Amino acid sequence: MPATRSRRQIRTARPFTIARPSPFLAANPQDRNRPVTLTALPRSNILGALCVSVAALCFSLNDMGIKFLSDDYALHQVVFLRSLVGAATLFALIMPFAGGLALMRTRRLRWHIARGLCVVFANSFLFLGLAVLPIADAVAIFFVSPLVITLMSVVFLGESVGPRRWTAIAVGFVGVLIIVRPGTSAFQVAALFPMISAVLYGTMHIIARRIGSTESAATMTFYILVSFMVVSVAVWAVAGDGRFATSPHPSLQFLLRAWRPVDPDDILIFIMLGTSGVLGGLLISQAYRIAEAAFAAPFEYVSMPMAIIWGITIFGTFPGPSAWVGIVLIVGSGLFLIWAESRGQRRADPRTRVYK
Repeated sequence: MPATRSRRQIRTARPFTIARPSPFLAANPQDRNRPVTLTALPRSNILGALCVSVAALCFSLNDMGIKFLSDDYALHQVVFLRSLVGAATLFALIMPFAGGLALMRTRRLRWHIARGLCVVFANSFLFLGLAVLPIADAVAIFFVSPLVITLMSVVFLGESVGPRRWTAIAVGFVGVLIIVRPGTSAFQVAALFPMISAVLYGTMHIIARRIGSTESAATMTFYILVSFMVVSVAVWAVAGDGRFATSPHPSLQFLLRAWRPVDPDDILIFIMLGTSGVLGGLLISQAYRIAEAAFAAPFEYVSMPMAIIWGITIFGTFPGPSAWVGIVLIVGSGLFLIWAESRGQRRADPRTRVYK
């Protein structure tokens, strides 16, 4: 594994710039040979894809910031402070335009609790993996989530999936196995954490799809923030003094170390985590409310090139040959899913919604 830069080296590194990602195009149903246009896809899927793409950029910023802080703070402290900033952002900037205090009212509290616990533990497992693994590897492993979401969309939502989607998703899963390398000396237990996170993450989005007809994205975001703060305070009450932080393993240290005063240099990072987290949560909730889960999921691959950029420029880690093979397979399968969807939309049987 490449050496990782210290925080002191990171703080003194030269600034860098990132180019904007190119917008995607979809197929024109009137002429297969013409350039692709967005008119081939339902408006809900287009909006869902845009929401997922921007949310993925927000979550990528979160991954980078939390990995940056993982050497100095406890996970539950980072999550609590991030959620506190996120809640302030939600109440000050989003709630006034989303129905005010009325967004806290719900008749589906049990589903919100279940979804909140899924996202809390999904984030926790991913962040524990980030504390040990290069950021690009952890994010790539996490992208088994489109497979999970597709499986769950078939089982629980009745969405039909054709062979092209299954083939592309299987190729992406092979890419994950190449990065994880189970059964070899290069395998790390921490590599399982992003996979567990992916399962919980998929469950969260299936719940969002199920309750999205009656619950707004702002309401779902509010209850997720509440879940984060409640669980973080509970962990602090049990382990906030660091008494259980006896293992030298980086993930366990991150999970169980004591709370500490926030370094003034880190205040802006916590503000960035809170604002990008709540914006990402709002957009991802909206995406899975309005779009087909199996279609929206591949657009989360936007996080992958960002993770590589953060790894190289911030943490001084560069993916190895096997990681590159896995990343290419994972991202390539996602791009193929988008292409297959845009072509299959023209030939879809409206009664079955199976894409050929």
